[in-house]
Amino acid sequence: MIVKEQVSTPAKVARWWPLTVLVAINILNFYDRQVAGAVVEPVRKEFHLSDTQIGWLNTAFTLLYGVVSLPLGRLADKSSRKKLLAVGIIVWAALTASARWIHSYSFLVLTRLGVGVGEATAAPTATSWIGDLFPPERRSKPLALFMLGVPIGGALSLFFSGLIAQKLGWRAAMVAAAAPALLLVPLLLMLDEPQRGASESHASLAPATGSVWQVLRVPTFWWIAISGALVNFNLYAVGVFFPPFFGRIHHMTVARAGVMTGIIYAIGGVCGGSLAGWSGDRIVHRSRSGRMKIAAIAALLAVPLSYIGIHQGYGKLALALPLLTIAYGLLNMYYGLVYASIQDIVAPPLRGTSMAIYFLVMYLIGASWGSLVIGRLSDLFALHAAHLAGVDKINEAFKAIGLQQALLALPVLSFLLAIVLWAGSRTIVRDMAAQRGPA
Repeated sequence: MIVKEQVSTPAKVARWWPLTVLVAINILNFYDRQVAGAVVEPVRKEFHLSDTQIGWLNTAFTLLYGVVSLPLGRLADKSSRKKLLAVGIIVWAALTASARWIHSYSFLVLTRLGVGVGEATAAPTATSWIGDLFPPERRSKPLALFMLGVPIGGALSLFFSGLIAQKLGWRAAMVAAAAPALLLVPLLLMLDEPQRGASESHASLAPATGSVWQVLRVPTFWWIAISGALVNFNLYAVGVFFPPFFGRIHHMTVARAGVMTGIIYAIGGVCGGSLAGWSGDRIVHRSRSGRMKIAAIAALLAVPLSYIGIHQGYGKLALALPLLTIAYGLLNMYYGLVYASIQDIVAPPLRGTSMAIYFLVMYLIGASWGSLVIGRLSDLFALHAAHLAGVDKINEAFKAIGLQQALLALPVLSFLLAIVLWAGSRTIVRDMAAQRGPA
């Protein structure tokens, strides 16, 4: 029989108010991150960039993000999480605002690298904090809510950044993205951090401190890290190349392309994330591997929907938009389900470290390369289309063909994601038992 935890009103406030602040920070985190994708087309045209160079902009960001996540994650497990996160917010806001003085592609890359360092503080500190606020059987919902920062922040950035860029220029759009995050720093610093391991309902077999090797010895962790590489390969490519996809294939302005991509983020992401939180906390009472299995099924369902949606040409937006929205929503279910699973298989003193290792592996072997690979494929397919037409110069029409064909890699990666998540569901029960002591 499941005994429901009775929580007093002050205790609820002590949990949900910090979560609210952390969710707001993550929304602005992804607002800043997505602004570069929202203004891809004006940046490309001003600096005469290829899609490969556009891809490198995101790849450089995520590679450094992954590398610095490990030491920052270890720092999150040993020091004040709120102070570390506050410094990160100030860094990423300042570097985003520095776009005002950008006049070269190399300087743009440099500033985005700085943004990556600042933003790398967010996930290890916040997910570790949330793990100490909520017990294991109730973590899917708050973690899914936290990860709604991805689609909500991305959607807001796409809605507003494209419009600002069209009216005032892309530099103004980046400056506008920087300021709001700074307003949350005082609220963050006023919060009380919970004690590490405060919400555990089982005694942990792990000691009060731990090492990186304790995380690396967990088989399910590796399946989860590989799945992170695959899902974020897709989602980072979507963030960078869906605005130009709508612009080139569906003949939209920068502002309207941003709105269309924002709709996908807002509706698909929020619905997918909410469904993940609801289903994840329900299924865990019946099946400890249920969260991973739901994530695997969602990824599999995204395969045909994304394939058909990307295939739709000019005049077929009424079909393309809902299909791509649903596919994105299914992929976005990943966060609330799988991030809760990471919390289940590692001890509380290692949660910041485990997320940092996850990000390091995920970015270095997959996610960092999503936009670069899609960008390179786009250039190659555009060149091939031009050669088939008997011309040597790649114009905007060929760039449209190339990008549409390159994006067909996304359903292939979604299929592989489903396989990896299902494999992880086969090992997680044993790893959860190894982490938990006797009830």
